[in-house]
Amino acid sequence: TAAALQSARLGARTIVAEPSPWLGGMLSAAGVSATDGNHRLPSGIWREFRERVYAHYGGPEAVNTGWVSNTHFEPHVAARIFKEMAAAEPSLRVLLRHRFVDVVKDGSRVRGAVLEDLATGRRVEVRAKVVVDGTDLGDVLARAGAAFDVGLEADSISGENAGIAASSEVVQDLTWCAILKDYGPGPDRTIPRPERYDPAEFDCSSTSYCKDTTREKPTVDARKMLDYARLPGGKYLVNWPNHGNDTYLNVVGMDDAAREKALLAAKETTLRFVYFIQHELGFRSLGLADDEYPTKDRLPFVPYHREGRRLRGVVRFAARDIEDPFGARDPLYRTGVSVGDYPIDHHHKRNPHAPQHLWFVPVPSFSVPLGALVPEATDGLVVADKAISVSNVANGTTRLQPVVLLTGQAAGALAALAARDGREPRSVPVRDVQRALLGSGGFLLPYLDVPPDHPQFARIQRVGATGILKGKGVPHQWANQTWFYPDFPIDAATLQEGLTEFEKVDGPKADGRPLTVAGAVAMLTDYRAALLKKDRARFAALEGKPSRSVAELWAALDLGAHVPERLVTRAELAALVDEILDPFALKAVDHRGRFAE
Repeated sequence: TAAALQSARLGARTIVAEPSPWLGGMLSAAGVSATDGNHRLPSGIWREFRERVYAHYGGPEAVNTGWVSNTHFEPHVAARIFKEMAAAEPSLRVLLRHRFVDVVKDGSRVRGAVLEDLATGRRVEVRAKVVVDGTDLGDVLARAGAAFDVGLEADSISGENAGIAASSEVVQDLTWCAILKDYGPGPDRTIPRPERYDPAEFDCSSTSYCKDTTREKPTVDARKMLDYARLPGGKYLVNWPNHGNDTYLNVVGMDDAAREKALLAAKETTLRFVYFIQHELGFRSLGLADDEYPTKDRLPFVPYHREGRRLRGVVRFAARDIEDPFGARDPLYRTGVSVGDYPIDHHHKRNPHAPQHLWFVPVPSFSVPLGALVPEATDGLVVADKAISVSNVANGTTRLQPVVLLTGQAAGALAALAARDGREPRSVPVRDVQRALLGSGGFLLPYLDVPPDHPQFARIQRVGATGILKGKGVPHQWANQTWFYPDFPIDAATLQEGLTEFEKVDGPKADGRPLTVAGAVAMLTDYRAALLKKDRARFAALEGKPSRSVAELWAALDLGAHVPERLVTRAELAALVDEILDPFALKAVDHRGRFAE
């Protein structure tokens, strides 16, 4: 949905096909309406969606109803919001209740898709310059013949230190969520006792029912368990991993019919858990909501898949890239198009043969690189959602709803630019996609202390994406962080280090003294002159910069009073770097974040 919106907003004629009656995927059709992460990273379409949720309910506090998230909402509200957003785009056509069947190919190039209208059974062939796979399990990329991986990767293959000794096809548990509604005093809302119901299945899901002393003792009672994802409107999202309604099923390689049959097991798990909540825990006034899903069983249209196929892209984004983005490996942060801050969180508790330690692994916040959306060899295809090119471990954080929204937005921008310019997606310049996302209020880097309304937001994002000025990542509980420290001073040696990494030039070595405003301007002006001296043809864009006096430049950048002897802040320095050198445009980067020579 986010891909379609962004594509249409960039002027591309766009079709989005959706097998359910609702747009919005996890946030609506699957009912995962307690968002995980990105509370302090209000980027792009995620911010737009959240502002509409706030407007519907009456502000941020009105949706801060549970303890797992800062943003909770009823799934049908999310569906209405996405419907309104789509209807506002004249270039976008929505095909609801249309199932993906196959791709249309010409050699190795994807030329479109075959869809089935689920209402009539009629097949529709759509020809397109670019196709975006936004499916939960990567079904389109598989039919397109793109290379992919499924399941756990041994550390020897991923290069990570994740404690995975051997590869396997084990994927994360999935969940068929449920929305319960408090009907208040009156009739008992307990559903009929499901087949194969045994309360021992959910023993120790809370302290209110914990009889098996061999199980890890829970830390929350039944009320707090329900309040985990309490929604506005007196409703509760049932998506509880600890002896709750997660289910282990690997349906990735199945066809639609086999999947539908296998996934009944996930529905049955959830219905048993609902009965347990009502019957054993005594919440008989809580029943399946009658004003959410127009389904016979009142459950969501689709399950919550946490993992499926993972593309082999032009880059593979791994946990070590998240842990140390500014380290010695490829500087993928320079190519960032989507941001996230959730810990690495894998759901494997329903599968005793799966690793049980990949749960809330602390990492800094991160940027998803553009190359993770682009297949190694298949043309005409862009990949979004959970099927992007990430390691199995990294999927534990890139899979969360706000990140998926933002990755989708990036996929839409890439697809629209490729179609507009007649290029293959892998040939679209990284900086072109990043400019489009910045123009839509998107973050390239997850600087939580530089919000979109900061006067230097875009300049800091651009300069940050060159690496001349870097942030600092801090693992922090449920909301990991990366700080830019916009109001802090900076020393000359640190600036010189960043400039040298960008392009080495001859000149005196800077010391560690804090930079003044005048010193910063002089240093950047000297560096500009050194670049022109080194290769005037390569750096011809710097001719004539800056054309204004320092005082005029300072005023034009809206930096307040010009006091040359005052220490310069990092935000002010970013503005000066952006204006005097324009490094974001001066040197292109490839998908690995390397500067083009």
